[in-house]
Amino acid sequence: MTEPTILLTGVALGESPRWHDDRLWFADWGAQELIAMDAAGRAEVIASVPSFPFSIDWLPDGTLLIVSAADCAVLRLAADGTLRTHQDLSSLATTPWNEIVVDGRGNTYLNNIGFDFPDGEVTTGIIGLLTADGATSVVADDVSFPNGMVITPDNSTLIVAESYANRLTAFDISPDGSLGNRRVWAELKDGVPDGLCLDEQGAVWYADVPNQRCVRVREGGEVLQTVPVDRGCFACMLGGSDGRTLFVTAAKWPEVMDPTASRSGQVLGCPAPAPAAGHP
Repeated sequence: MTEPTILLTGVALGESPRWHDDRLWFADWGAQELIAMDAAGRAEVIASVPSFPFSIDWLPDGTLLIVSAADCAVLRLAADGTLRTHQDLSSLATTPWNEIVVDGRGNTYLNNIGFDFPDGEVTTGIIGLLTADGATSVVADDVSFPNGMVITPDNSTLIVAESYANRLTAFDISPDGSLGNRRVWAELKDGVPDGLCLDEQGAVWYADVPNQRCVRVREGGEVLQTVPVDRGCFACMLGGSDGRTLFVTAAKWPEVMDPTASRSGQVLGCPAPAPAAGHP
């Protein structure tokens, strides 16, 4: 594949990239800002989000949701640019909430790592469900540092990165939004999956911080492509006008965790062999 191009520099810690309305939106965890960037790298701060971490996705009606660890809640971005509480999550868990993905029916899946990263005692996390009618529940547990999540285009399967287990795990999604038939989708050997995205050929891209790369795998674990980078890859998303650009948020690790360090975060882009599919 073509070497990735640097599209944006000066990012503190970019995460949760999403292609929406012809722009790449992402969460800068270090700056605590929600940023939208066009394909040419022109960036705009959309909102201040005082949380580390926070992640984003959209409801089918266009409402932007933000899962905020600091608030232990899902927030929504109002028309006037303010953030308002959409759903309190404290009844499900009070440890840090991490990632979010919304399916085509308006069901919102959120995961919680289960401990205070990086200093807390390591334990497993959960996946929570917020249905379109406002009900909340835990739909999976014993997940080893749940990270990026994707849902197939037919809303039938959720795939989650288990970063501390070096694997991608899949669940069938029932009509009521609950998860079942848990199974290993791909064993990744030394791969440490963080953010995920899905393409039209059914392959998953995963970002890998310690191995400084993004990797495209098919179900079963066969590696199809690898994009090496000179710093840790935190998340990736397919987008662009034809859905065939792989956008990557990357930063130097572990320096990025030091708030006094210079900003090493970048947004990179490179051509991909298949366009985006599914959610987000």
